Formats: sequence, C-alpha cells, structure tokens
Amino acid sequence: MRDVWNTAELGRLDKSHVWHPFTPNQEWCSADNEPLVLVRGEGAMLEDSHGRCYLDGNSSIWTNIHGHSHPTIKRALREQLDRVAHVSFLGSTNPPAIELAARLTALFPPQTLSRVFFSDDGSTAVEAAMKMAIQFHQQSGAPHRSRFIAFDNAYHGDTLGAANLGGIGTFQKRIEGHQFPVTHISDLNPLGELLKKGDVAAVIIEPLIQGAAGLRTWPRGLLSDLRKLCNDVDVFLILDEVMTGFGRTGTMFACEQEDVIPDFLCLAKGLTGGYLPLAATLTTERVFSAFGGPFEDQKTFYYGHSYSGNPLGCSAALASLDVFREEKVLENLQPKIAHLRDQLARFASHPCIHEVRQCGFIAGIEVRQPDGTPFPWQQRTGAKICMTARRHGLLTRPILDTLAFMPPLCTTTAQIDEGLQALHTAITETLD
Repeated sequence: MRDVWNTAELGRLDKSHVWHPFTPNQEWCSADNEPLVLVRGEGAMLEDSHGRCYLDGNSSIWTNIHGHSHPTIKRALREQLDRVAHVSFLGSTNPPAIELAARLTALFPPQTLSRVFFSDDGSTAVEAAMKMAIQFHQQSGAPHRSRFIAFDNAYHGDTLGAANLGGIGTFQKRIEGHQFPVTHISDLNPLGELLKKGDVAAVIIEPLIQGAAGLRTWPRGLLSDLRKLCNDVDVFLILDEVMTGFGRTGTMFACEQEDVIPDFLCLAKGLTGGYLPLAATLTTERVFSAFGGPFEDQKTFYYGHSYSGNPLGCSAALASLDVFREEKVLENLQPKIAHLRDQLARFASHPCIHEVRQCGFIAGIEVRQPDGTPFPWQQRTGAKICMTARRHGLLTRPILDTLAFMPPLCTTTAQIDEGLQALHTAITETLD
C-alpha cells in the first residue's frame, strides 16, 4: 500500500513555517505556488506527493552518487542503527569513523594525505582547512602568512570564512566589511608575484571545473601548474572537491587527472553517497605534527562540530566506497560520459544555446539571446526553463542561465537521453 499525502496541507504548513535556502520568499509563499513535495526515490528517479516521477537531474544538489534507496547503503545504516546512532567525537572515537579515515587516506599515495578531520558539510570542510593553514603558520614562526588567494567566480561555501573565499558578487556584497585578507585572481598570470610577497597562507581552487560559476572548466594543465607555483615558495594548496569528488569528473577525485596532491583536500556532498551530512578535510602529516606538543603550548586545534565523525554518516560513506568497488562504478561510468558527450552535441544547433560545457559526468548548458548577449537576469530565464523541464520529468536547477545536468552516476544511457530530451524540449518551449 502506497502512502497518501495531503499535498495542499503540506504546502500550507511549509509556507507558514519553513525558510528555504536560495529561494525568493515572496514567490515561494505566493498563493499560486504549489511546493514540490518529494516523498520517495529509487535509483536515479524521484517521486512527488502526487505520484509523478522525475529524473534527479542535479543529484539532489550534487550529492547523490549511486542513486536513491541503494540497498548497500541502506543495509549499512540499518546495521549501524542497531549499534548506536551518534556518539561524541570529542574525547572518544568509533569504529566507522576510524575505518573511514583509513580508507580515505588509502585512496592516495603513502605519506601524502594521511590525516582526516571530520565535520558536517562543504563549508565546514573548507573552514577547517583555512583555520588549519592559519594556525600552522602561527605555530611555525610565520604568523604574517595569513592571506588567502582564491579565484574569480569561485564558490567555497556559505559560512563566513568560506564565503570570504568566494568570488561571486551576488554572495560577496552581503558580507562586505566582514572579511579577512583574500586576493582574487582570474588566472595564474599574477600568482607568481603575489606568492613572492611572503604573506600567503594558502591558495584554494575548485579543480578542473567551477560549480556555482556556471559549471566553467579550467584549461588543462592549470592545476598542475598551480601545484608547481605553490611548491616553489612552500605555500599550501587547498583543493575544494566538494562537488568534483567521488567520480563526478570521471575519476574518484578531479586532482588525479593532473597527478596533483594538495596539502588540504575538502570533501563533502557525495562522501556518504548523498545520504547523510558528513564532510572531511584531508591533510598531511607535516600539518598534523605542527599541532602537537604539551598542552601548555596551546597548539590544540580548537575547532569541531557536535556531529563530527557521526557513526551513521561514516557508515554510509564506507558503504558508498564499497559500492564503488563492488559495482565497478568508475569503470562503468566511462561509456556513460562518452554517451553524454555525444548527446550534448544536439544542443549546439539551437540559436539560444551559447555554450555547452562538460567535465566527466557534469554538464552545463548556457542559454543566451540569439545575438549572444545574456538574457536580463531579472527575467530568470534559466529558472523558467527548469520549471518547464519539470513538466517533462526532469528535476534540475539553473546557475543563473546555465542549466545543470549531473544526475547520479548510476543513471542509465536511456535515462540520460530522456533527461536531455526533457531539457531540450523545455528550452524550445520557453524560448521559441
């Protein structure tokens, strides 16, 4: 027997009591808006309270890796629930967290990223890396090293520290006057001179592709060049793989494609397969050792979260790694990436398609006016297209007027075709 949902009452209660992220409140709470109430998922598909089904075209905000209701991950969660759901990670530990830390570090060469700090989400993973970098220099005789270098149009999270690193004006103008030293650059040209000043704690980048910038790809070789520049002056490199980690770019981590090992690696979103909030900041033994010494030296890293090392989250993450191995996810993903590339080619002929960008199993389709100029942002063209796509069985969100298509890695080629067809139809219906 299937559940029966009172969608109207759920919508009324939602509008009366809930504050949604990145959502215009007046529009959401208007009388003619019926909230989409999602109640069930299976594989790459989601179902709403009316029984309508959709392809999860942005993996539930880039989190879901192996599909909804995956039996391996569900089994791991049930087994852990029979033991304990949560224990403090301050002054105690637990088996799933220990095993997950060991398995994450084993994904990298020995004596590289050997330490794991757990937190809650992408923003806190980045915050931890920032604070570690600053405190490392304070405790290593270089307190003047406090500046960060980030890139234009970068997005590294919404907590205040991570938001400081962002390079998107819409977000940055809200925190003016509440910032610490950050220099933004558009490419590597000025970086050498900036690093020589000697005040930089770390450089941070989203490797291979920027997410909230509109799914914009970096030139090949830029990441390895950046690693070399940082090495030359012994400046930390932070890689934000919150979006790109766990197979999204075709390899387990994007940095593998240019043989780069960072000093800090920030992971979240797909870490648990998209089932529970969990983040990890991986770093080196060199960094970790700078936080040792007698208690009186006050070198402790005073940072943490109530749910750090949560056993349920860590159990889900371990199960997700099992799925990668047992189902040969990365191997089976390669023909899907090629199929996605082939199918995206059909969008090029539409007069309002400005550019199609792809990095592994991530695609961004940017729409503009036929003369190449952007649509006025007030028209919210991308959002209208995505609303139309919903009527054709595809759920996704735009980044301004770039339409994101990055479904779970388990998505079949037939589902890829159906999802792209829905998106193409929605573009045509909205813009023609």
